Amino acid sequence: MTRRTVLSADLKERHVNMMAFSACIGFGLFLSSGKVIYIAGPGLAIVAVTLASSVMWSVIACLGEMTALFPVQGPLFEFPGRFIDEAVGYATGWITWFAWVVILAAEILAIAQLWKFRFDEPYLRDIGYPDETLGWSTEGYSPAVWVFLFLILVGLINLLPVRQYGQLEYIFGVIKILFISLLIVFNVIVSAMQIVPHGNHFWTWNKPYGFASESLVVHPSNDADPGIVLRGDQGKFLSLWTAITAALFSFVGFETIAITAPENKDLETHETIKLATKKLSMRITILYILGTFVGGLNVPYNDPNLVSIQINSVRAGHNSVFILAAVRNHLRGWPSIFNGFFIFSATTSGINALYNSSRLLHALASIPEAWPVWAQNSRRRLETTTSRGVPLGTVTVSWCVGLMAFLAVKPFPSVVLGRITNNAVVSELICYAVICLSYIQFYHRIKDAAQDPTLENRTAFNRDDKQYPYRTHGQLFRAYYGLLFCILLIIFNNWRAFVHPFSFPDFIASYIGIAVFFALIAAYHVKSDGWNPLKWRRHASMQIQRPPPKVVVPGRRRGHLNFPNPKDSIWTEENFRAIVAFIWGWLK
Repeated sequence: MTRRTVLSADLKERHVNMMAFSACIGFGLFLSSGKVIYIAGPGLAIVAVTLASSVMWSVIACLGEMTALFPVQGPLFEFPGRFIDEAVGYATGWITWFAWVVILAAEILAIAQLWKFRFDEPYLRDIGYPDETLGWSTEGYSPAVWVFLFLILVGLINLLPVRQYGQLEYIFGVIKILFISLLIVFNVIVSAMQIVPHGNHFWTWNKPYGFASESLVVHPSNDADPGIVLRGDQGKFLSLWTAITAALFSFVGFETIAITAPENKDLETHETIKLATKKLSMRITILYILGTFVGGLNVPYNDPNLVSIQINSVRAGHNSVFILAAVRNHLRGWPSIFNGFFIFSATTSGINALYNSSRLLHALASIPEAWPVWAQNSRRRLETTTSRGVPLGTVTVSWCVGLMAFLAVKPFPSVVLGRITNNAVVSELICYAVICLSYIQFYHRIKDAAQDPTLENRTAFNRDDKQYPYRTHGQLFRAYYGLLFCILLIIFNNWRAFVHPFSFPDFIASYIGIAVFFALIAAYHVKSDGWNPLKWRRHASMQIQRPPPKVVVPGRRRGHLNFPNPKDSIWTEENFRAIVAFIWGWLK
């Protein structure tokens, strides 16, 4: 019996669009946006989110262009291995896979926390809420119950054939994008109506609150003594930097577009990678900036529940700036509705995290060199797929590692969650930096190939040719920008760990990923080149013929407005249909 090892190419563009969107919208936007507002202030929070989105905008374009030209399996580590060094590629693959199973555990941990929805009664009295209590009766249940139930749900959905899985993700993504849009409108209406008068529609932007936070507590705690407090320009700059690192976790997931490449259908016809990349960049950036903006309209950044986020990382829905907006405006029912949706959102992101981790592990399983000799039998078993193309082995292994979500039963799960997510973000930042560096090498390689007269298909590598599948203006500069920004974020992501008193657990959570990355690179070089570092060589094939580069028929480019009859009025039937098709192509 022939062993099946290939995935099924059944995903359409709309599936990929919403899979990537759903991966980015977990608990980060709904719970972490309040943390960003508290750290930096409502104005600087928007600056922080904009800068964080610019990093995503740079990296996703680098990854999208390479994947559109070469839709390889495991692009997150295939391109670094091809254009930088094989050892760098393998190390990137392993830390990225682990980051995604950590994100799976973090999403499940967040779900367990969200079921502990309960406001403190003194807080409700202080803001004049009409009810004495506000919360769910589920707060007394053990977190292990929710972890177990939602892990089972996440695992079962990932066993579906990819076409059915994509349909579900499409539905999830549409629900999310509609809810977020309505949530933004809700906050604008509440601010305009001033259900609870607060003087000015932009009250949190005026003193005594201000555009930016007045100070930054380096080591926040529940103690009466705040410890080291930074003020002035130094405090504002470090608040902005800390807010950027906090916001970045919300953007993790955009690489889903590239991970789905082997399961994409009709890449040339539909230009899935190009359109999905551009749509995701616009949707995520606009929604996150607007969400952060409206979050600062109804909730002061020094609200006690936002302070609690800073102290204990993510606790529950009562720390969400959107729920606080409803509560502070004395609205019944809405807080529970919002919290319920946050559980749904974190669940769908956990489903996507398992998908990404399983596909990355399956791609690694197809490379014998990425595994030690003693693990080759396990690798071959992980490489197999079902008759419907589902990598059952890698789904199971990734799901089992996600059992670390049972850390929710610990006394301080919010602290554990904060450290887990910080570790995952650092690993993802390493991956993004490597992708930008890979693109720089890729850019010069295809530029040389386009000018090589010995290559028969050299026009396929010409970025100015109309057949080139996807390019953006100034992409080389964006690659350098993304590389530099990611390196700075990796090094200074948790600068507070170095300020007295030194926090060893926070230091380990923030920087262990860097040590592991370089240790894996060294291990692969020892395996191939021996123990003497002086004899280590760079193994980068730089090959651009396998798989053959994808080209697109110039007359059928999607995402461009081309009139069938350019000399006629635009309101002729054929030209009008072209306009409708163009608008629908970007909206759907």
